[in-house]
Amino acid sequence: MKTFPLTLNQIQTLATQFPTPFHLYDETAIRDNARRLTRAFSILPDFREFFAVKATPNPFLLRILASEGFGADCSSLAELRLCEAVGITGERIMFTSNETPDEEFRVARDLGAIINLDDITHMDALIAATGSLPKTLCFRYNPGPLKAGNAIIGKPEEAKYGLTREQLFEAYARARDLDVQTFGLHTMVVSNELDEQYHIETARMLFELAVELHQRLGIRLSFVNTGGGIGIPYRPEQKGVDYDTIARGVRQQYDAIIVPAGLDPLSCNMECGRAITGPYGWLVTRAIRRKETYRSYIGVDASMANLMRPGIYGAYHHITVLGKETAPATRTYDIVGSLCENSDKFAIQRQLPEIEMGDWLVIHDTGAHGHAMGYNYNGKLRSAELLLRPDGTVVQIRRAETLADLFATLDLKAAATFQ
Repeated sequence: MKTFPLTLNQIQTLATQFPTPFHLYDETAIRDNARRLTRAFSILPDFREFFAVKATPNPFLLRILASEGFGADCSSLAELRLCEAVGITGERIMFTSNETPDEEFRVARDLGAIINLDDITHMDALIAATGSLPKTLCFRYNPGPLKAGNAIIGKPEEAKYGLTREQLFEAYARARDLDVQTFGLHTMVVSNELDEQYHIETARMLFELAVELHQRLGIRLSFVNTGGGIGIPYRPEQKGVDYDTIARGVRQQYDAIIVPAGLDPLSCNMECGRAITGPYGWLVTRAIRRKETYRSYIGVDASMANLMRPGIYGAYHHITVLGKETAPATRTYDIVGSLCENSDKFAIQRQLPEIEMGDWLVIHDTGAHGHAMGYNYNGKLRSAELLLRPDGTVVQIRRAETLADLFATLDLKAAATFQ
């Protein structure tokens, strides 16, 4: 059963101050989850989770996770600046980008971030942009057909990310010769994966590479980063990932591969985003229109501009009609937004209770890659983000956009007289 932390009455009261649609996050649940992950993986040497900022780029949430000991995984200039604003700097940042502009390399160097290069040519690009290579450097490995991907991230051999195996050894040898002192190894080959063994096998792959790098090049890695990719159970019938199972499995691989090779200690890191905040965010919207044609449609005041995943991935997000949680699901609906796109659907042929105009719908598991992927097609305005605090109060951590925000980059007066 999917749960929601507020009652219908509480939402009705909240909506008088913050009109729908809005995203709501549960601070207590996020903190509890962060602590569970840290406890589980503390059996690995010098473990650190670098939260994937792209999942939920909000400074309030970053502050919460930083206070729980998390670092940050950044992929862009904006994400770097967000981290700087909340005091996450230095090697608490892992900067993993691709097709990286020079300015972003410079800002990452200025902040002291660990730079994780996506291509062998990026060494020259980094030198050209910043004057040198940093003393600590990491490379992203793409295993190609040696490792299966999944529907979201695709097949590794078709992905634009990372170095091939041959390029990897060439890159480390050159970095060593250019006086890089500390080395890391990273991969990210899957997204939203619920198979615990998959994550264990990813760690095994990196551990074996660490041994081979040492044997062939004399390089001793200081850390490996197995990426993110831990999935969440979007469907009620799915079973969530057990952090302890993954951690124990990775530790067994570590003891079997790294310790006998004399490479202990080797720091083990991850960069989960979805698994940290995903289940603890909800998009709250309201039924405003009913349409009966070849199907029964319920139109809501949210749209694909607020949550893109169903439209671009066909992703499932569970929906609860507040106040009707135990009512029988006797109707079949498409739940849709108002964009001029037929993919603007939150649910297709979904069995739900009878929905009346004005009913409140909660779309679950939007705490990652929800608001973050929002956009302004049709001039839709991105919604507010709210945070449920441990004391039961709700605070706004991002206001809703206005038309003034949308038009801020336009000169409407000049356009009115343009010929």
